[in-house]
Amino acid sequence: MQPTDQRATLREFFPYLRGHVRVLVLVAVVSLISTGLAIAQPLMVQQLVNAVSASRPATLFIWLLVAITLGGAVFGAAQSYLLQRTAESVVLGVRRSLVGQLLALPIREFDRRRVGDLISRVGSDTTLMRSVITSGLFEIVSSILMFFAAVVLMVLIDPLLFGITLAAVLLGAGGVLFLGRLIRKRSRDVQDAVGSMTAAVERGLSGIRTIKASVAEEREAAVIDVEATKAYRAGIAMARLQAAVQPIMSICIQGAFIVVLAVGGIRVAAGELLLGDLIAFILYLFLLVMPIGSAMSAFVQIQSGLAALDRIQEIARLEPERTDEEQPATAAATRPVPSAAAASAGGSIELHDVSFRYAATDPFAVAPDAAGQDDRPGPASPDPLEALDPSDGEPLVLDGVSFSVPAGSRTALVGPSGAGKSTVLALLERFYEPTEGSITVDGTDLSRIPRSELRARIGLVEQEAPVLSGTLADNLRLAAPQATDDQLRRVLAAVGLDELGERSDDGLDLNLGEDGIRLSGGQRQRLAWARVILADRPVLLMDEPTSAVDSRTEQLLQRTLGEASRDRTVVVVAHRLSTIADFDQIVVLDQGRVEAVGTHEELLVSSDLYRDMAARQRLVAHA
Repeated sequence: MQPTDQRATLREFFPYLRGHVRVLVLVAVVSLISTGLAIAQPLMVQQLVNAVSASRPATLFIWLLVAITLGGAVFGAAQSYLLQRTAESVVLGVRRSLVGQLLALPIREFDRRRVGDLISRVGSDTTLMRSVITSGLFEIVSSILMFFAAVVLMVLIDPLLFGITLAAVLLGAGGVLFLGRLIRKRSRDVQDAVGSMTAAVERGLSGIRTIKASVAEEREAAVIDVEATKAYRAGIAMARLQAAVQPIMSICIQGAFIVVLAVGGIRVAAGELLLGDLIAFILYLFLLVMPIGSAMSAFVQIQSGLAALDRIQEIARLEPERTDEEQPATAAATRPVPSAAAASAGGSIELHDVSFRYAATDPFAVAPDAAGQDDRPGPASPDPLEALDPSDGEPLVLDGVSFSVPAGSRTALVGPSGAGKSTVLALLERFYEPTEGSITVDGTDLSRIPRSELRARIGLVEQEAPVLSGTLADNLRLAAPQATDDQLRRVLAAVGLDELGERSDDGLDLNLGEDGIRLSGGQRQRLAWARVILADRPVLLMDEPTSAVDSRTEQLLQRTLGEASRDRTVVVVAHRLSTIADFDQIVVLDQGRVEAVGTHEELLVSSDLYRDMAARQRLVAHA
């Protein structure tokens, strides 16, 4: 994903500091005290040396010097701890906000982006923001205070020596500021490269079994190595710039120190400057160097942090999936949204001349097909606000689809791969919006129903049957968090998974492994069934719900579906016609269009495509 033209500024960072104002004020006070003690230290040295040189009592200055030194150390440690603690809190807040935003994004954004890169933004990019606080803003503020205090005192001690110092400082600062502009760009390149590498590693590890079975370890390692090499080269380019910062300032300051020492020594020998004053000036020169070095380092850290904020804000600026938006009023849309009670008793669905195409934004994305087997390269995803453009070269996935699903009925969607069956389910879930036409549920336009309310009515069984990392109980309670253990056991028995909870002493706390790797394909699918049955939704959408199970389990699930579909509206995408032969209605889709609608017996007579599919599956004899 290429970076956007919008660049984050410190102004966009400040909102993340809300809630930490009191602590930051305390840090500011501690920082001022620490800075004041550091500035006072050379003055005590000056008075001590001049007192000793003039044979005056110096005990008071010795004790004051010790107290200032110890006090500076204590307040410095307190400042460091408070800053680190605040920075961790800020990073936690940023991560919470970013994760919340990621989970709220519409599906189209996940189609366009790589999961590994998004993970990198939550992990490494938010970590880089910590440096803006710990080594950035307060470091610069305290450095500026110390700088100006040192400047004033150096001018008071000897204007000539200060002029020499100022010339060297300005020369070095100019070089660092010039490099700072390049550092931010290089830092963004590093973070993008790390994000790409993370995405490549995530791809390799998530598909490790397929990779090993294909004897493709070396090839996959080579792919990751390419991305790692890019990250290495970006890091080297960044290191070169950062390495140039320190020598520039070091050469300028060391040159100033040598000149000041020589000129000052001559002035002390000539009686024009006291020895204590020269020592104090040199100490202030070091105090001047320290904040300049700290400020330059903080400047570099801020540039890296802002580059990370660029990537975080790139996600934060994306419009989340809205839950309560309203489309322009139409005859259907002006009808009131039914109550939850009414929704539970209904569930009629109508598609009115629905057309849909994926927005042409990402040539590498793959559009979902009817059964997840479409190999055609597709664009990323639709933009809900993007109107159908006849000049758009992207093919229509659905083209003028119209059919009705009566409440409480069972409807199957069948057809060849790529016909648009799974896309219909995605539209019903409002993962995407129709490009043209409308969909209504119980007479209400889908766009008028908040997504959260709509999805609370719908249970979805995906073909891939994803299993989340965690325990068996965690997965079952995903859509029914209040379910009891007894309810979990009953639903497991209903789908033939009762032995899963009894496999070990862990029972319902059985850890299913990363992405449910400890389950077979059939067990994953049955777990998805159990999850949706437990949720007890009035509408069930199922995408190839028996594709990964054996015939015996298929019969069990068919009985379970028969029980679960009582008083519910069921829409099933199926390739196995035997599983839906007794359905109330079968919709045959082909190339994004409705080819025929009817019962199994009716379609065997009226639809050549359906009859051919049935013959291939040996449900009827070939004509």
